[in-house]
Amino acid sequence: MARGRRGSSRKGGGHSRTSRRTLVAVTGAGVLIVAALLPTACSHQSGHASEPAGSDTAGGSPTPATASAAPSTTAGAPLTLPPTTTAAPTTAQAAPTPAQTQLAGQRIIYSYTGLTPPADLLALIRAGQVAGVIFFADNVSSTAQLTSVVAELDQAQKASPVHLPLLLMTDQEGGQVRRLPGAPDLSEEQVGQSSNPSAQAAAAGTGAGQNLAGIGLNVNLAPVLDVYYQPGDFIEQNQRSFSNSPTVVSTLGGAFISAQQRAGVAATAKHFPGLGSAPAGADTDNGPVTLPVSLSRLRSTDEVPYRAAIASGVKLIMVSWAVYPALDGSRPAGFSPVVVQQELRSRLDYNGVTITDALEAEALDAYGTPGQRAQDAAGAGMDLILCSSGDVSQGEQASAALASALAGGQLSQSGFTAAVNRINKLRGNLS
Repeated sequence: MARGRRGSSRKGGGHSRTSRRTLVAVTGAGVLIVAALLPTACSHQSGHASEPAGSDTAGGSPTPATASAAPSTTAGAPLTLPPTTTAAPTTAQAAPTPAQTQLAGQRIIYSYTGLTPPADLLALIRAGQVAGVIFFADNVSSTAQLTSVVAELDQAQKASPVHLPLLLMTDQEGGQVRRLPGAPDLSEEQVGQSSNPSAQAAAAGTGAGQNLAGIGLNVNLAPVLDVYYQPGDFIEQNQRSFSNSPTVVSTLGGAFISAQQRAGVAATAKHFPGLGSAPAGADTDNGPVTLPVSLSRLRSTDEVPYRAAIASGVKLIMVSWAVYPALDGSRPAGFSPVVVQQELRSRLDYNGVTITDALEAEALDAYGTPGQRAQDAAGAGMDLILCSSGDVSQGEQASAALASALAGGQLSQSGFTAAVNRINKLRGNLS
């Protein structure tokens, strides 16, 4: 995240599961299909011919399907197809089916305040309508307490029809940005300035991975791959950048990612295409940020570490809420198909999971409700929607909007399925 949830002290492996993954798709003919996918299968699906591959942007208004209930599966048991019908064309917005509601929920990362998960979040998990949960400092009093919370969430997920582990995540960058006690102790800047930066970066990644995995978390929203431009810039002032050299950031970021993922915790490279040029105070959590960097500079400096991260097999990439006029001057990067589909997916050939920065960021104040923001992000090609305000209703609004947009054809069925496939592949390969 850019810094973290506003109004708090926040700055921007799990338990064994079945290997079978369940996916609900809706065909253009309006027929529900349930597919069992092994986690080793990529199952990436392209969108319509008129849209970028993996994009949720609808190329038309397909007729939605209807079903009496969301499907469920039991590991090792034959899959049962739910009753299906083909809906007659209508001019009214169709209500989402239970299957579409479940599918939408599998793109939402929820959050809550305090030390105890609320009952409504546990109910959503049991219903198979949650992709994961993010934890902040105010959710943690001790490692034993958080371990107990993880066990409670895991128990709720075992009752879910979606037989995949939750994505349980936090920001454990090192230095000032740590939600949990313990490793990594050094900030990225301290790692970069150490006598043996590569060894220190690997040690930080190993420490972060072992720390999170020991509690039951399986995703870290780190490392930061921003290449700072000037001392005192937004990222550098909090020691969140390895270096002002794209080569150094690439090397150290890759070492951190590889070491952490060997420890069983998925890494997240952030904040694409880069916040290194943001001056002090240019925080997307607190307001709109425009970074007028030339396209050549973006590609020769800011984006360079992402090539290395992708080569290192990074599992997730977080996209910034800043505006980059060289790529798309009309909207934040996480709402831009140019940034997500053309620059990250096509140009850098990234096939993993994308995740938004905080959906409640004040940089998005002009972009409507949580539901509208979630739809805009999905339409741009973002996979996971990070609802980190601490209010479960934020995630519910985002999920409901995605389900309604899927039912009404504002988001394409093929793009939606491709996004959930990527998420489910990630979840299926985590413990």
